[in-house]
Order: sequence, then structure tokens, then C-alpha cells
Amino acid sequence: MPTLKFIAFSLLLMASFPTAADRIKDFTDVAGVRSNKLIGYGLVVGLQATGDGKDLPITAQALKTTLSGLGVSVDGPVSDFDLGDQLAALAAQNAKKELKVDNVASVMVTAELPAFSKPGQRIDVNVSAIGVAESLRGGTLILTQLRGVDGETYALAQGALSITGVSADSAGTSVQVGIPTSARIPNGATVERLVPTPFDKADHIVLNIRDADFSTASAVTQAVNKEFGQGTAQAIDSVSVAIQAPKNSSQRVAFLSMVENLDVELGEAPARVVVNSRTGTAVINRNVRVTAVAVTHGSISVRIASSNEVSQPGPFSDGETTTVQNSDVSVSEETNPMFLFQPGVDLREIVDAVNQVGASPSSLIAILEALKSSGSLRAELVVI
Repeated sequence: MPTLKFIAFSLLLMASFPTAADRIKDFTDVAGVRSNKLIGYGLVVGLQATGDGKDLPITAQALKTTLSGLGVSVDGPVSDFDLGDQLAALAAQNAKKELKVDNVASVMVTAELPAFSKPGQRIDVNVSAIGVAESLRGGTLILTQLRGVDGETYALAQGALSITGVSADSAGTSVQVGIPTSARIPNGATVERLVPTPFDKADHIVLNIRDADFSTASAVTQAVNKEFGQGTAQAIDSVSVAIQAPKNSSQRVAFLSMVENLDVELGEAPARVVVNSRTGTAVINRNVRVTAVAVTHGSISVRIASSNEVSQPGPFSDGETTTVQNSDVSVSEETNPMFLFQPGVDLREIVDAVNQVGASPSSLIAILEALKSSGSLRAELVVI
């Protein structure tokens, strides 16, 4: 794991090179051109006794419904037509028996429908068990409808599962690698419905900037107007830029292709410090500044050691054997020097000062939070 000093040096080294222009397509999205989430309930069959069994009634119900739709009578004949009383009673008794579904599992099927997907194209699907199935290895997903948020069916999924997880147990010992109850089907769904999009109908094409910034929106507007004429683009806010586009669909595609490949000189990124409290990672960009402030950081350690002893009574006495617990408590406090930040210090000086006192990643996070609370940190502090 690289130290904080190595990370900072790498950032400063990269910052020493001139900033290259970025293409518009690298930091913007076209409004309305987006993927859509699909979901469906299905059954995986062909398992080796690792399915839901009797512990999930909906699996048996779904299987009966599926077989009934295929013309299979699951409950068997219950009519006493041309049958004796005993045969009719036996048929009725068999109809009440539960369907065994040890080789069947209920699953949720999810997929992402890309923008402009046409009927007949294929997409990948994810399959996840929702019951008590132990493994989906070797299973096959039967025909499943994938619906959108509007309840309409946009794709049909079916096929053999591709699974990397495996589990095994014997004599009280079990081994599991990966997740055997989650699988994928590459190209497992066929698109059945086209998702309408305003791309070829709207009067303007709107570009949405991923990181909201007024300077970036202004730079994109100027670049487009410089290339295609004044008034072609207009900034709506810090995120969106509206661009006049041709009415013809093919011309609109060619026009947007040229717009996306325009180079834009982006301004400096806002001063920001990102801290991951779980991993102890801190990233400080080169625009961070600190005003004059003195910082010290230390920690108090409390150590408690316990020792148990047995107290024996004297010979021929009426005493009883008892246990005695002894504790040794000690308190120690680290002595860390105080360091001083001069007004306007940059990233290199911040990192050098923190490294000189030997601050750990968790200590660095505490120092940064204290600097922000005191008003000395001239940057946005993001803790994730």
C-alpha cells in the first residue's frame, strides 16, 4: 500500500505537466440517451437437488402455472368419470400432494437495456436466487419476461446459466468460492420493444455535464459557437448546454459526432479533499490551500492487564477456595510535536508537515476534519 507521501508526489508530478484539452464526449452525456433497467421473475430448472424444495411455496406455484400454460395437467385427473370409487379417491389424494421442486429455484432476473436498442438485439442478464436454493450451478433459466418501470415487457430472457461460484460440504466442513446463487447469461435476452427517445424529435440537443461547473458549461458553449457559429449553443445552467441541431436524423447524428469530438480547455478543478473513512485513504488535489494555523495531534492509550489467581484456605480450616482477579491499568499518551501552517501553503507542504509527525491515515482524517471545522481548510471536504 503506497504511503501518503508517494500518492502526493505522484499527484504533484502529474500536475507539473501542461493540461491537455478534453473532448466534449469525455465529460458530458446527451440528455435522453440513457439505458433503462429491466426486471423479471423467473424459474431456473435442471438443478441437482439444490433448489428451493418445499421451503418456498411460490416456486411450486410458479412451476404449476408455467406447466399449465404449456397444456400440462399438474394435478392429474380428479374426475370419477369411467373410474371406480377407489380410483377416484386415489386420484383426488394424488392431486393434493405438493409438487416437488428440489431441482427448481425462484430467481430475479435483471438486465440493462442500452439506449437505441432495437427489437431482435441481444443483451446480457443477471440471475439471482431469491429463495433458499443452495446453488444455481448447472441450471437453465426458462422463458422470462423482463419489464420496465412502466410494466411493459421490453425483453425475453432464457438460456443456460454461466456461474463461477461453487460450494461443497461434507461431514460438517464446508467450502465456498464465490457466490453460487448468482449467475449471468451472456446475450441471454432478446429485445422485443423499442424505447422511445426524444433524440430525433427535440428542437435542441442538450448536453449534460457530469460534474456541475459554470466554467465548464461556458467553455463548452464557446467551443461549439466558435466551430459552428455564434448562437448555435447556449448554456442553460452549470450542467446543461442546449445546442441547435439539424432536423434530419442522419444529419443530426453526424453533427453530434463533430460536437462530441471538439476539444475544450477545462479550467482548474475546485479545491477538494476526498477521504475514505473505511480504508483510511485521503486524496488531496493541488488546488487545496490552508490558512495560518497551528496543529497538534496525539492519542491516549489505556492498557488493562488482568491476572486470575486462586486463594487456598489454610489446612484444617473452614475456609473455601476462591478465585481472585487482579487488574493492572496503565495510561500512556503519545508526545507529538505541533506544526505550523503558513498562509497559502500548497499540497506539498501539507503532506510534508503531516508526514513529519508520523500521522497515520486515520490521524490524517482527524486533522483534515479539524482544519475544516476551524475554517482554515480552503477546500471542500468529502468523507465517503
